[in-house]
Amino acid sequence: MYQHFKSVAEAVDIAQILYNVPGRTACDLLPETVLRLAEISNIVGIKEATGDLARSVQLIESCSDDFAVYSGEDALAVDIMLAGGKGNISVTANVAPTLMHELCRVAMTGDAEAANKVNEKLVLLHQNLFLEANPVPVKWALSELGFIQKGIRLPLVELAQDFHVNVQEAMNVAELTPRS
Repeated sequence: MYQHFKSVAEAVDIAQILYNVPGRTACDLLPETVLRLAEISNIVGIKEATGDLARSVQLIESCSDDFAVYSGEDALAVDIMLAGGKGNISVTANVAPTLMHELCRVAMTGDAEAANKVNEKLVLLHQNLFLEANPVPVKWALSELGFIQKGIRLPLVELAQDFHVNVQEAMNVAELTPRS
């Protein structure tokens, strides 16, 4: 993994963010590898989506200040940003961009109370947007909110009818309303 990302970084002259999403890639960029890659000048950060808060904190504490650790898990975003993470590469932001912006804004100022208050509206959405494979629930929610037409391309299929009520409930808790 190190040699692969090093080779890519050396081949192009643009800033790069590593994505560590083992649930999608079946491959985990271990912290030791990330620390080595963080020394390469145009590798500037990582989306850490292992679901392991301790690992994110370890990376934040071990990497230099010019290497950004971003939450890749909406459910952990507040804790990661309060620990020094530089933001969140979010699924929930597709459905609730204003709330996620506010969450990030207050968390990154260190205001834990305000961040947790905003996050209370989003917790159910963070969960229910993963009742089926991403982006299926997101597309359904955006359709219900009037931002896109119904439908999804194969090989994905529409959100199962059984989950409509769950995603709708999460949108209600987040106080999201359809466009007029």
